[in-house]
Amino acid sequence: MRIDLHAHSNVSDGTQAPADVVAAAAEAGLDVLALTDHDSTDGWAEASRAAREHGVALVPGMEVSCRTAEGISVHLLSYLHDPAHPGLLEEIAKAKDARHTRAQRMVSLLAEDYPLTWDDVIHHVAPGATLGRPHIADALVAAGVVEDRSEAFSAILTSRSRYFVQHYAPEPALAVELVRAAGGVPVFAHPVASARGRIVGERTYREMIDAGLAGLEIYHRDNPEEGREFLRGLAERHGLLVTGSSDFHGAGKPNVLGENLTTPEVLARIEELGSGTAVVR
Repeated sequence: MRIDLHAHSNVSDGTQAPADVVAAAAEAGLDVLALTDHDSTDGWAEASRAAREHGVALVPGMEVSCRTAEGISVHLLSYLHDPAHPGLLEEIAKAKDARHTRAQRMVSLLAEDYPLTWDDVIHHVAPGATLGRPHIADALVAAGVVEDRSEAFSAILTSRSRYFVQHYAPEPALAVELVRAAGGVPVFAHPVASARGRIVGERTYREMIDAGLAGLEIYHRDNPEEGREFLRGLAERHGLLVTGSSDFHGAGKPNVLGENLTTPEVLARIEELGSGTAVVR
């Protein structure tokens, strides 16, 4: 059984509609796919219909944007949570509003040096989608400033850039608590992806584990091997689930569906733990 538990559609920063992501998963030979758009579950209904059509089991999920008190970005995957849970919804709404304000400020700064307008960015955002830096990157690509999203992030949109603006996001332990309260299964996404920016220390892991963290996404292309060894030890010591996935974004990233996989045993445990919604089969 081929299981990929991390993929994005154009409901957030992917380039394909939810149904097309599911169709691509079927074409790639996947048996199970999780749709985990940033701070949104708006793609679940469309993806569920496509999953039944293509014979792919769908794990409804979401990727929650978090930030530590030190300003380090953390992404938390949530599987099988209740999409209407008020506490989680409130935090997600705050984060989405902050993303929008942050993006406007970043575009204003970028416009001082590059041929970029707010309308240029909005052109790349699907209706109702969670707006983020990838959409700014797409506008920069369209303007001929960079070749692709990867270049945009490494050269212009990095967190070390003068154009970067922080936005509100819940602290990781709070996000774990909210996901658990919503009946979801919280898994730390690409925890040691140091090329993306600063990574957290052991205190954050301890706080997240104490709050109810269920697993670690270890097998991800952005986790270096030495970091994976640390994560495997952490998972063994604390009884955490170990997942693998592609973090697929369509044409937005080079990640390929099914390039890393999760075992059927781990998926079964996620289903046992999740009580907010169910896998679509």
